Amino acid sequence: MQTTTSPSSTSSTADREIVTRRLIDAPRELVYEAFTDPKHVGHWFGPEGFVTTTRSMDVRPGGKWIFVMRGPDGTDWPNVVTYQEVTPPSRLRYVHGHDEEPDMFSVVVTFDDEGGKTALTMRAVFKTAAAREFVARERGAVEGAEQTVARLDAYVLTLAGARGRGAVRLTAAEAAMAGLI
Repeated sequence: MQTTTSPSSTSSTADREIVTRRLIDAPRELVYEAFTDPKHVGHWFGPEGFVTTTRSMDVRPGGKWIFVMRGPDGTDWPNVVTYQEVTPPSRLRYVHGHDEEPDMFSVVVTFDDEGGKTALTMRAVFKTAAAREFVARERGAVEGAEQTVARLDAYVLTLAGARGRGAVRLTAAEAAMAGLI
């Protein structure tokens, strides 16, 4: 599947946005579940080479997801997501940051049904254009977002195959990764 990430759109926040889109060949209920269930997010969340460990996850308005992303170099990146809107299986709205700055940017994730597939859109809006440019340049946020949704796509396909949708065959390692054995 193709992932597209655009640094801008026609909105008034275009210079502060990173928008990532991907069409995933799985029903939106399954993609939403993978996005909101702590038994799944650790298998795919984060760029390539990162490992995500969830400390707690409470997916409801006002609830928090507290997690650490460990980079390939061993650096730990603490994260806090505070959910503002939770509309299963179509939409999430939250602020994302860390302990010192829990609202670094806001995110809206939509899960649109397109004939049994899911059109996923993640729209991150930063406080300033400079903040957006910093994370894009210094932290690889655009590439990281693309890699994250690509990992989600691959993980969801293993889940879909394991649940009888499609002709995906899993190795024992893949089934274990998906939490199926």
